[in-house]
Amino acid sequence: MKTVENGQKVKVHYRGTFSDGEEFDNSYIRGQALEFKVGAGEMIHGFDSAVSGMTEGEKKTITLTPEMAYGDHRADAVQKVQKGAFPADFEFEVGEMVQGNTPNGPFVAKIAALEEDEVTLDLNHPLAGKELNFEIELLEIQS
Repeated sequence: MKTVENGQKVKVHYRGTFSDGEEFDNSYIRGQALEFKVGAGEMIHGFDSAVSGMTEGEKKTITLTPEMAYGDHRADAVQKVQKGAFPADFEFEVGEMVQGNTPNGPFVAKIAALEEDEVTLDLNHPLAGKELNFEIELLEIQS
């Protein structure tokens, strides 16, 4: 029986949930399996490691700490920006995602708070600081 090794391309289905059972992602619902090269840094570390050693048709459930997933929530990734940095007709809404460009490149952030002249942006990944559960089904080892 063939098992997954680093460098092989695989196809998996998965369901991701938080510790309280709330689902945050599900490839079954999308109807599209995930394909990636194991060990190539294309996936979060814990997910990548969990697939290594699996056999086709195998299912497993894993729990990842923030360190094995998207890292801890970093306070230094929360920044205040003047509202004037946005287009004049921009409609600010707490919790909404925004995209922009800086001299350091593009970014995606969540609007965390609003003040009269400033907006607080959270540049952390939305899943940073969270423990994540995954149900993984290995569909195919492609190479």
